[in-house]
Amino acid sequence: MSKDYIEVRGAEEHNLKNLDVRIPRETFTVVTGLSGSGKSSLAFDTVYAEGQRRYIESLSAYARNFLGQMDKPKVEAVEGLSPAISIDQKNGANNPRSTVGTVTELHDYLRLLYARVGTQYDPITGEEVGEQSAQDMVDQILELPEGTRAKVVAPVVRDQKGEFKDLFSDLVSEGYARVEVDGEEFDLSFETPELDKNYDHTIDVVVDRVKVAPEARSRIADSVETALEEAGGVLKLIVPDPPADLPFASNTRSTGSLAGEGDDRLVVEFSEELGNPNSSFRFSEIETRSFSFNSPHGACPECEGLGKAKEVDPDLVVTDPSKPLKHVFEPWSYNRTYYRRQLDNVADHFGVSVDTPFEELSDEVQDAFLFGTTEDVVFEWTTKNGTRHKEHPFEGVVGNLERRHVETDSDRTRDHIEEFMAVTTCPDCNGSRLKEQSRHVRVGGTTLPEVNRMTIAGALEHFEGLETELSERDRTIAQEILKEIRARLGFMTEVGLEYLTLDREAATLSGGESQRIRLATQVGSGLVGVLYVLDEPSIGLHQRDNDKLLNTLEGLRDLGNTLIVVEHDEETMRRADEIIDMGPGPGKRGGEVVAQGDFDDIVAADDSITADYLSGRKDIDVPESRREGDGELVVRGARQHNLDDLDVPIPLGTFTAVTGVSGSGKSTLMHEILYKGLARRMNDNTSVDPGEHDAIEGYDDIETVRLIDQSPIGRTPRSNPATYTGVFDYVRELFAETKLSKQRGYEKGRFSFNVKGGRCEACKGQGNVKIEMNFLSDVYVPCEECNGARYNAETLDVTYKDKTIADVLDMEVDEALDFFEANSQIRRRLQLLHDVGLGYMQLGQPSTTLSGGEAQRVKLAEELGKKQTGDTLYLLDEPTTGLHKEDERKLIEVLQRLVDNGNTVLVVEHELDLVKNADHIVDLGPEGGAGGGTIVASGTPEEIAANPDSHTGRYLRDYLPDVDEEGPRSDRRKPAKVTNDDD
Repeated sequence: MSKDYIEVRGAEEHNLKNLDVRIPRETFTVVTGLSGSGKSSLAFDTVYAEGQRRYIESLSAYARNFLGQMDKPKVEAVEGLSPAISIDQKNGANNPRSTVGTVTELHDYLRLLYARVGTQYDPITGEEVGEQSAQDMVDQILELPEGTRAKVVAPVVRDQKGEFKDLFSDLVSEGYARVEVDGEEFDLSFETPELDKNYDHTIDVVVDRVKVAPEARSRIADSVETALEEAGGVLKLIVPDPPADLPFASNTRSTGSLAGEGDDRLVVEFSEELGNPNSSFRFSEIETRSFSFNSPHGACPECEGLGKAKEVDPDLVVTDPSKPLKHVFEPWSYNRTYYRRQLDNVADHFGVSVDTPFEELSDEVQDAFLFGTTEDVVFEWTTKNGTRHKEHPFEGVVGNLERRHVETDSDRTRDHIEEFMAVTTCPDCNGSRLKEQSRHVRVGGTTLPEVNRMTIAGALEHFEGLETELSERDRTIAQEILKEIRARLGFMTEVGLEYLTLDREAATLSGGESQRIRLATQVGSGLVGVLYVLDEPSIGLHQRDNDKLLNTLEGLRDLGNTLIVVEHDEETMRRADEIIDMGPGPGKRGGEVVAQGDFDDIVAADDSITADYLSGRKDIDVPESRREGDGELVVRGARQHNLDDLDVPIPLGTFTAVTGVSGSGKSTLMHEILYKGLARRMNDNTSVDPGEHDAIEGYDDIETVRLIDQSPIGRTPRSNPATYTGVFDYVRELFAETKLSKQRGYEKGRFSFNVKGGRCEACKGQGNVKIEMNFLSDVYVPCEECNGARYNAETLDVTYKDKTIADVLDMEVDEALDFFEANSQIRRRLQLLHDVGLGYMQLGQPSTTLSGGEAQRVKLAEELGKKQTGDTLYLLDEPTTGLHKEDERKLIEVLQRLVDNGNTVLVVEHELDLVKNADHIVDLGPEGGAGGGTIVASGTPEEIAANPDSHTGRYLRDYLPDVDEEGPRSDRRKPAKVTNDDD
């Protein structure tokens, strides 16, 4: 075995054709080629899968039982492998508690920093917090309502591993009988708790049980002093059945999902080191968990650490204020007696008619109906026993809904009320997720929520000079912590993520951003001799930011690691040490190495489509003319996230591109403002909450709006391109029309693998059966009944042109296009899949295996298959994701076709070959994050290229022949090679 190469022999995974290839170790290798040519099959499904499998196989059987096992790829041999790490596009963080800070582990270091060198300040007075005496604590306890029962306990163990048998024995000898272990009380006189030494435990010694009363002051004081002595200056007061009007709030914790099932007690913590005699605020000892919003010790009790709260939105309750009062409230039907009585009586109270349009009522009366009255209202109603009446304030429609949402036990009622609720920032913590005490701890004059709201770049600048604001003692403590924080922030900046804020929810990150976060984490690990496999890391990056990413990848290589990068980006290929070009075509026509070598070797290759585009022999042409548009769609006052009160005109009937550096506000404008705003206005879609803006003008000229994003087309393997686009319906009809089907009485439903009848019942139409293995990965084997065909034998007797329905599902789109040439309905839909560059895809390929870019193009083909009426606004976010130049050219033709049919196409895009084909460009920036959110330039591609302030324009110059100015990479744009024609 050569140590200089990773040697792959006989690879046959997916469409690979008994492939032999040598990949140099400790180099930066790019695997490129047409979409579907076998790039990921080689890099991920063969090389990475085998490296990961071997590592897991080296572990013990016990350890493997807890790890997901990997199947052995279809390959004869892979030699020279290192431990493999995959950094792909998937964003697995769907937990609303995950933020950029938590997934990068920055928040862990920040918690440690604030717990160790943070200074507490009183939220009420703003004063620095000092020590509090035992006498102060007794005074605070006596503020509880007289008769309140409570336990004074000493927290002797906090979240430590161990069995603590000696501790329990010592406590018994000291005369203590009761302890609380992890919230459960034990009597040491009868039993000693059996604890698992591998788990963290909290042990509280019950010093006394007291009943609050003035005459109990002496006993409470003795108990407090004893507890403080046992626990080193801290104590807890546990109130098992807390009254409603407690004087404590700041340092209490009890109910909610973070506290555990059935824990409705109140826990108040005191510390001798913390207190302010000039304030009623109650303080507890600060620890690292005091700054964790995933722990009851640090989370805001109102939102339980989510930073958001659901509340009834008046705009959803009253959607059309022109309606009469009796019909204006969406959740209240006037036909129901209770609601009619409420509205009639309140209307009589204010002397208005229920037939009056709501918008004509005074603001005071409108508010009274929505939010209730302070004065009593007389409510009268008639029963069989006569007229009855009551007097009390009216709670308001909004108040009624909020009360019932809390009190109801009916899921149906709660779901109905939530239709009129919107997610808003938590009013208690203002979205910071932390409890009040934790929000007022400062390091260098800055609180943790203030740091979390900073961008990566802003946080790096903040921590660079923080030592000068710390005392000598604090500098010594914080030195190593600050070193780690600055290093992680630096790595994030290197991969082009300086515009992200630390409190950004991880679920809102794009696949490219998630991948670069994981890449930054790997750079920080400093590992050597590792095989890294990356999937198009340049996705979502502006050309200006791409250089930072490539410098990071080269740094990983220079440490002594091997990089295999699946990529289409030309600049990445130029910086690579080795390029492997897969092809020659997609799908079954691919799976071979067309060319291998450095950049110049690939350019010189004759049979490579990649080489044709890199050399200039082929190019994506600039359109001869630009459309001027017919009317405008104008967004007014866009202020969501970093958008700076923008007015954005978008010409209708054109192909418009929104460009700008990463984090400049492109996706916010398209998704949060334009799509959600139009969905709310045009479709009365109350489930979406548009971003902040004043208005959207001109949408009367649009018939409908379609968002074609990269979300999956289905969540189960039963969904596939054939079913999603409707092709399979026509195929099933065709098979139902065959002679044998008519003889047997088979109808269209017989040829569905989702319902009983024609499908194989042994595998329920799945085609394979899962075999569960104890110490190995689950094995999927073809169903013995149908041999993977999904259908029973009787259904497979039916053929069309000698092919069964199972054979059709196994066909690639291009193959099926020829096969169904005579059927116009099927051919037209297959042609659309071919036109968007998916000719290589199998008709029955499970939707769960499609990439985001493939799913987006399937949706685009499905849209093209609909009857074109014009006047549709199509919104696409980076549609070139995962596309080779040849496939990109096809996509551009499809988008131009949509515009030619009278529609408007708006894309967010970085790929300049697509951008240069747009009629109009809106360029946002100039930078990302707080430095972005403004319109840098707007106009045709030529006008953008001529603008010296546009980063996009500078790089665009190299792609436009009519622009004289040179761009940053003008020396790399190769002219097309001239060939002599003998004719």
